[in-house]
Amino acid sequence: MTAPPARAPADPDHPAGADRPPLDPGALRLGYGTNGFANHRLGDALAVLADLGYQGVALTLDHDHLDPFTPGLARRVAAVRRRLDALGLAVVVETGARYLLDPWHKHAPTLLHDDPAPRIEFLRRAARIGADLGAEAVSFWAGVRPPEVPAALAWQRLVAGCAAVCAEAEAAGVPLGFEPEPGMLVEDIAGWWRLREALGAPAGFGITLDIGHCRCLEPQPVPDCVAAVAEHLVNVQIDDMRRGVHEHLEFGAGEIDFPPVLRALAAAGYGGLVAVELPRHSHAAPAVAARSLDFLRAAARAASATAAAPAATGAATTAATGAATTAATGAAATAATGAAATAAAGADQHRTTDSAPLLCSRGRSTPGSPVLRGGLQSKGGG
Repeated sequence: MTAPPARAPADPDHPAGADRPPLDPGALRLGYGTNGFANHRLGDALAVLADLGYQGVALTLDHDHLDPFTPGLARRVAAVRRRLDALGLAVVVETGARYLLDPWHKHAPTLLHDDPAPRIEFLRRAARIGADLGAEAVSFWAGVRPPEVPAALAWQRLVAGCAAVCAEAEAAGVPLGFEPEPGMLVEDIAGWWRLREALGAPAGFGITLDIGHCRCLEPQPVPDCVAAVAEHLVNVQIDDMRRGVHEHLEFGAGEIDFPPVLRALAAAGYGGLVAVELPRHSHAAPAVAARSLDFLRAAARAASATAAAPAATGAATTAATGAATTAATGAAATAATGAAATAAAGADQHRTTDSAPLLCSRGRSTPGSPVLRGGLQSKGGG
């Protein structure tokens, strides 16, 4: 087993994205979200991911994976830290557990509810757990505005809640990655910028960027989304997605061209984890994780080949690189996502999610808006 990667302590006075030199796409560090291993014990999930060749995990704090509210937390956190170190896995902490705080209402309460105290306490604990694990970031989001809460009040509550979490994270020395989530009060990059400004632009308040979300609802191409927030990027989730539908798909089953995205991350000098986010695929977790890693490695090779091609060769280079990209990703991507693509072709008839996918909104988190089909909006779509 290789030695665990060095984990530099967080410096809240120096943004994680500042002054980062460009990387080769092949140097991007790939991880996988434990919310895609919900049927595994945490120790088993970590071992599978390390054996497959992943370099880190996005660890969702949940009742079955490091519950932050059961006794013996310090002891359990220390044991997970030892396990991560022994396996050579880096970690980011995710906080999108569905029924952790309320057994009846998914994701409730959020920072926007009448009583956000349980959510704030959870996020404070997440920051302290992140520090004890040596996490590279702690990720969280706004939540969906309850219909009875006016927009202005919801915004005030969000800013106040984020300020409390920022103070805890700064004291713990761990960066925060706030994630724009389709259908939530802050659903896009523009909303993240607005929130950051309202908080006074704290150095430790970074962004978690989900690549699929960019395709789902951002107006600009996905690589441009990466470039727009490169300086503040502390956490990346990666998955495939289609325009206008918030459904996390296996690679090759959506619409994203991944080599340009990986080139953009490398050009930004992003050295954090790029973690696969497939929270609806626990039923086949080891196979999906293996396919995902094969696909991303092939896409990284194609991205490196394109980046290395001399611009002076013009159209000839473009054609040659296109062929190389197709060859590099074609066979691997086909093998890696064949089952997923077949399933996606009949997705309208055979959904594997437990509710219908969210329809992406554009700032329409208001009562009666066509934000979703079926159930409440959820991390992971549906």
